[in-house]
Amino acid sequence: MSARAARPRTIAVIAPLRHPIREPHAGGLEAMVWDRVRMLRARGHRVLLCAVEGSQFQEDVPAEFRLPAAVWPDEMDATDSTYPPGHLDRALPALEAALDFIRWNADTIDLVDNHSLHPQPLARADQLGVPMVTTLHTPPLPALVEAARAAVPPGRFLAVSAYTAADWRRHGVDALVMPNAIDSSRWRLGPGGEGLVWFGRIVPEKGVHLAVQAARLTGRTLRIAGRVGDAPYFQKHIRPFLGDGVEYLGPLSQPELAQLVGGSACALVTPLWEEPFGLVVAEALATGTPVAAFDTGGIGEVAGTAPAVRLVPMGDVEALASAAGHLANAGGDEQQRRRRTRAAAIARFSLDHRAAELETVFDLSATHARPGAGAWV
Repeated sequence: MSARAARPRTIAVIAPLRHPIREPHAGGLEAMVWDRVRMLRARGHRVLLCAVEGSQFQEDVPAEFRLPAAVWPDEMDATDSTYPPGHLDRALPALEAALDFIRWNADTIDLVDNHSLHPQPLARADQLGVPMVTTLHTPPLPALVEAARAAVPPGRFLAVSAYTAADWRRHGVDALVMPNAIDSSRWRLGPGGEGLVWFGRIVPEKGVHLAVQAARLTGRTLRIAGRVGDAPYFQKHIRPFLGDGVEYLGPLSQPELAQLVGGSACALVTPLWEEPFGLVVAEALATGTPVAAFDTGGIGEVAGTAPAVRLVPMGDVEALASAAGHLANAGGDEQQRRRRTRAAAIARFSLDHRAAELETVFDLSATHARPGAGAWV
């Protein structure tokens, strides 16, 4: 990320309200925002990160950009699908104050890069005096759809996959496809190994319990890494099945995670929902590790035509186990195969390659999409 932007800008990045933007990453969304801020700063932009307290990159942001942390009175109640009692009563006024700061300082801020999963930034977009680009990271959530369709003037929207763009288009929101990207200097080529790996948020819709079942069918060990995003799910469906070749490592820093994934024979990717993108697929491939995955949502786009990926019907544990066994036992020159796998992934998902595309979108927005200047799709 050494290249410099031709026209440095001041960009306010709005992160989601739930987790800090820091390592170990709470999930793929937080990792993507973390990389986005690093990339923009490395290219010479001034980036003001509006995020939950405890985030990195907030040393020089206004106090209004430090949002209250989500704290669960009892961690056994914690889930990624709800907020702790009273959290939004604190978080939304704080977000309003951050948006007010942008409005009051519109003459010094060129653009808002919005990643919030709450509709509030979109609802205020026409009042800020600063153009906003919103990335659609999720399926069409009703409150976000309503805010996006009502935005005046219509904002610029980016979707993380063609699948997600089409899903939102069916709800009346048009978006340019801008796939997520990975830092190739941090996701390095790994040597491979004998065991399987699963990494990501540990929540029901990510289906790690089926990865455990598939691993047992292959006879290979499985190492699981990630933050528990649904404590009751983990306690009921994962913890009782640990041991006997299945190990939970907890949340890992990105370097630790890259080493784990790169030292594995195959990564299992098991979403039980319409996955908007599937960042873990790109991350695994960047280390040279092949992927056996459920074919749902945007997973197929990330996989592309890579021979190192095998897709099976969602929920089919036996097919997943068979695919993982085939990939792990491919034979031939494994290191050459891993190098080719990594090269293909970097060609498609490198953060460096994505930077210029993103800056083009930002330049168009900042130049032509000031309130009253019209919109694009």
